[in-house]
Amino acid sequence: MKEADTTDDHETIRAWAEKRRGRPSRAKGAINGEILRIDFGERDETLEPISWEEFFTIFDHNKLLFLHQDRTADGKISRFNKFIDRP
Repeated sequence: MKEADTTDDHETIRAWAEKRRGRPSRAKGAINGEILRIDFGERDETLEPISWEEFFTIFDHNKLLFLHQDRTADGKISRFNKFIDRP
């Protein structure tokens, strides 16, 4: 895997997701609805679509960072991402 980067910048996160046709979402049934995901492709029935505004409200409230990879080792666009706690 190529190197991954972290950010808490909303515009960077949104641009990364939208370049890959990702949509903001959260896990259905999670306590307080605060398990964030980016949904790609076909709608995932375990995820609930939310607005970018709501997504970033939850993101900031939980003090998260967005760990993401731009390209795979062979140069293809990567969708690898993960939400991690800020140090």
